[in-house]
Amino acid sequence: MGTQFFGRIAAAAIGAAMALVAATAQAEPTYGIAMYGQPALPPDFVALPYANPDAPKGGKIVTAEVGSFDSLNPYILKGSVPWQLTYLISESLMGRTLDEPFTEYGLLAESVEVGPNRHWVEYTLNPAAKFSDGNPVTVDDVIWSFKTLGTQGHPRYAGFWSKVASIEQTGPGKVRITFNTEDRELVMLAGLRPILEKAQWEGKDFAESGLDVIPITSGPYVIDSFEAGRYVSLKRNPNYWGANIPFRRGTENLDEVRLEFFGDETAAFEAFKTGLVNSNREFNVARWDSQYDFPAVQSGDIVKSVLPNQRPSGMTGFVMNTRRPQFADWRVRDAMMYAFNFEFINEALTGGAQPRITSYYSNSPLGMSHDAATGKVLDLLKPFAADLIPGTIEGYSLPVGDGTERNRANIGKALDEMAAAGWTVQNGVMKNAAGEPFTFDILLTSGSSENKSIIDMFVQSLARMGITATVTTVDSAQYKERTDKFDYDMTYFRRGLSLSPGNEQYAYWGMEAADTPGSRNMMGVKSPAIDAMIDHLLTSADQTDFVAAVKALDRILTAGRYVIPIYQWNISRIAHSKNLHYPEHLPLFGDWPGWQPDVWWWSES
Repeated sequence: MGTQFFGRIAAAAIGAAMALVAATAQAEPTYGIAMYGQPALPPDFVALPYANPDAPKGGKIVTAEVGSFDSLNPYILKGSVPWQLTYLISESLMGRTLDEPFTEYGLLAESVEVGPNRHWVEYTLNPAAKFSDGNPVTVDDVIWSFKTLGTQGHPRYAGFWSKVASIEQTGPGKVRITFNTEDRELVMLAGLRPILEKAQWEGKDFAESGLDVIPITSGPYVIDSFEAGRYVSLKRNPNYWGANIPFRRGTENLDEVRLEFFGDETAAFEAFKTGLVNSNREFNVARWDSQYDFPAVQSGDIVKSVLPNQRPSGMTGFVMNTRRPQFADWRVRDAMMYAFNFEFINEALTGGAQPRITSYYSNSPLGMSHDAATGKVLDLLKPFAADLIPGTIEGYSLPVGDGTERNRANIGKALDEMAAAGWTVQNGVMKNAAGEPFTFDILLTSGSSENKSIIDMFVQSLARMGITATVTTVDSAQYKERTDKFDYDMTYFRRGLSLSPGNEQYAYWGMEAADTPGSRNMMGVKSPAIDAMIDHLLTSADQTDFVAAVKALDRILTAGRYVIPIYQWNISRIAHSKNLHYPEHLPLFGDWPGWQPDVWWWSES
């Protein structure tokens, strides 16, 4: 893809992400809805611009997954589920496109209508919509799904449900959801709730299901076979009801999507090299440059694809659990930032090729500046100035080391911060005034060899400060159980973010989520300022206020020193069989759920 193409989609992203719609009702039912502005595609669009409507059907994709699973129900808290199932078997009233910041087009619903100020949303079901067992999708199924997910499902569904005043049938094939709060994003979130078959769950405990009950959905793939912890095979439903609706045309082309599970990254990579796996997403640029020269690559049977994107960097790194006394003090967290020798680690593992994440929304027009806050951003932060961590208003940037292993200057600054927090080195051990040593444990999943290599170098740096950090590795099921209970001092953290942040921000770092088991507020932050910024971005009256709220939120999170950032991936690297193809037009979000395997196809020509 050329520079002109990516410049064009970047400009389109900025324009769409910044233009808020007026608070008026949709005049009548329509084929799509956007959070900001209007849908980019016309009512008579044939297919999504990043799908190939003429793609052939057939073939399969096999990916290697590190870890295990003990459940096939992605809609509840219990169990460890292959993450892909949420995207591959679920189907919702509307479908989200990856080529616009936040726009939805009809899927199970053939039309959508929005009330004044987005106080309610009404859907008309597509009369052709059917579940994989052949039963029609009804309004009763929709209402049951919303209620059940909101009350018995994973906690991520509860926040939305708490803002629903009523859900009711308003006519043949019509369902209306009315909200009890001002929140312009709710009409978008409603369209993305998975719809399940009510009849399947009669007499069954929805919240306790696992491998015993495979949810029936209306999606194009069904789980064909599996072996717990070993593999899951999904087959394309030849009788899929929606193959010819515009949102689906040219998608879900592969006959089989197979997930193979391995104990560690080495075994997974070897499976790819030997042909058991035919697509592999690589996150280490050094390995990409040095280890992808095996025979299948040399012969051309394996193709290496590099894929840019225009989404925010999000945050990837190691999160500190502020529920634990070790990390409740921001100065201790700041010391960890200085002790983490990113420049040395990056050189050792990637040859210095991977740029570092600089904030939660870096690589996007929503990212914070690193100097002093001004204008509307400052106005939003001022009421909370007394409680904000230093650097939030004044300006903050991550520490930069000298690239040497010893990193003397930054270690010195780390010691100063520990001392300010009441910890000093006594006889070679970091202790407080009561003589108690500063120790903590880092929780990792087994098989995550790169994260283990990073942490080993971090632990060595901490040892120079008299700090003993232990590392505990557990299997994926234990890891999920412990992280759901916030049973860790520090652990690996990855949070993808979009050009259209909204209600999910409450789940990521809202105060209520901090005490909700299974929530994604892994740092345990409780900040009235954070909740206020989220409130503001959801109710902003104009474009400038919306952007200012996100930039202010980015400042609070980044200066809070909750996560030690590592690499950002502004491009994706996928090595795959030469028979696996994707359209030339890459979506705005690039390699993101909804792109592979969704718009890929198999062709031996």
